[in-house]
Amino acid sequence: MDETLTCDALTANFRVFQRARGHRFSVDDRTTAFIAAKIVTSRAESTEGKVERILDLGTGIGSVLLMLGSIALDAWLVGIEAQEVSFALLQKNLAHNGVEARAEVLFGDLRERVKDLPARSFDLVTGTPPYLPIGTATPSPDGQRAAARIELRGGIEDYLRAASHAVSNDGHVVVCADGRTPERSLTAARSADLSAMSVVHVIAREGDKGPLFSVWTLRRGGTGPLVETSFVQRDAQGARTPESLEVLKLFGLESA
Repeated sequence: MDETLTCDALTANFRVFQRARGHRFSVDDRTTAFIAAKIVTSRAESTEGKVERILDLGTGIGSVLLMLGSIALDAWLVGIEAQEVSFALLQKNLAHNGVEARAEVLFGDLRERVKDLPARSFDLVTGTPPYLPIGTATPSPDGQRAAARIELRGGIEDYLRAASHAVSNDGHVVVCADGRTPERSLTAARSADLSAMSVVHVIAREGDKGPLFSVWTLRRGGTGPLVETSFVQRDAQGARTPESLEVLKLFGLESA
């Protein structure tokens, strides 16, 4: 296994170590963090109160948790990760960015470890589950990459059940899911006693027929119609769209 690491900009102030030939943070992590961060900023300005406790399920190397930590400066950050290589990098990245004093990470399967956390105690729960059920694709021989793509420890259903245990009665859940199967996410939400409030279908390039992935925002006991929008990453010429640049700007990377 190639252990060469790179150290890459995540936000204006945070950087992450990641394997050069392993699983690396990507657009689904950044978009999920962006939508969740907008909730952090909107709640700070509303009567709901600011986000004080954030849980990231299947944290990986810590990209989503750290991006949110760069916005919610006073929040307590909790992550759960079961893959050994990713967990080691997660610990390294929290220490490198100086947030370990306000963070807790649990090693193990999120389906079990979430039970070690107080029920309904998090203002915001996030997750970027793998999209491919076991048997639908050949796993990578690299264990870290395999766990990021194949549902070795569960998919959207398991993530939403875990989120339902952890999210407070007035909290939010933001998860990334396969854009090709929205009905699966809706069924999983109902089974977890969560209501889908909105979904953003992320299109890789203008003109693409289907979404690259979708990001869902859910709450407990929510009401009202589902709000569906699309988010195009790049225009027909391959340039970043204004929406894509807004994501970078929120995390202080507008010059990237």
